[in-house]
Amino acid sequence: MKGTTHLAIGGAIGAAACLYYPFSLEHSALYLSIACFSALSADLDGPSLLSGKLGKLSRILRNLALWTGIGFIAAFAYLYFSSDKTYPIFSTIAVAMFILGLITKEGTIRNALVSLVGIALLYFGWTSTQQWLMGFGLFVAWVPWLKHRGMTHTLWALVIWGTIGRGLEQQLGITGITAVAVAGYASHLIADTLTPSGVKWLYPLYKKSIKIH
Repeated sequence: MKGTTHLAIGGAIGAAACLYYPFSLEHSALYLSIACFSALSADLDGPSLLSGKLGKLSRILRNLALWTGIGFIAAFAYLYFSSDKTYPIFSTIAVAMFILGLITKEGTIRNALVSLVGIALLYFGWTSTQQWLMGFGLFVAWVPWLKHRGMTHTLWALVIWGTIGRGLEQQLGITGITAVAVAGYASHLIADTLTPSGVKWLYPLYKKSIKIH
C-alpha cells in the first residue's frame, strides 16, 4: 500500500487521539507525530521505504519535514549543551519529523543516514539511562537493512513498538502514547494485509503471507 495512504491513516488515528484525550497543543502535536510516524515506521525496512515516484507536493512536504526536524534538533541540542535545558516533548516531535523526512529517500545512503540517527539515539538513551530510547535507537539503526515486509511486518515487531511507546509514555507522563503508537503501527500491518502481497504476521514461525483481498 502507498505510503501516502499509511500516512493518512496515521493522521486519522492522531486526530482521534486529540479528540479522545484531554486537549493541549503540545499533546496534540505529539499524538499526531507519533501516530503518523508509527504508521510509516514498519516501512523503514528495505531499499525503498515508500517505493514509488514522489509527486511535487510530496517532495515539498518531505523536504519540509526533513529540514524542520534538522532545525529543531540543532536548536534543542544547542540549548541542552549550553544551558542543560531539555524539551522532551518537542525533541520527540523533531526527531520524528526528521526521520519522516528520510522515509521517502532510498538507497544505501538513506539507509546509512537512518542508521546513524538510530545509533545516536541509542547512545543518548544509554548515557541518559532511558531504556525505551535505547530500544528505539536500536530499531531505527537495524531495520533499514532488513528485507522489505520481513521482520518489521510481524506481530513481534508490533509488540516491540508497543513496548517502546510505553517507555516513552512513562518518560513523558502523557496518557495515550502507547495506544497511539500501537494503533499507528498496527494500522500499517492491517492495511498491507489487504493488499495482494499480504503480510507475514508470524514470520519466521509461519512464513506464508496472510492476506485479505
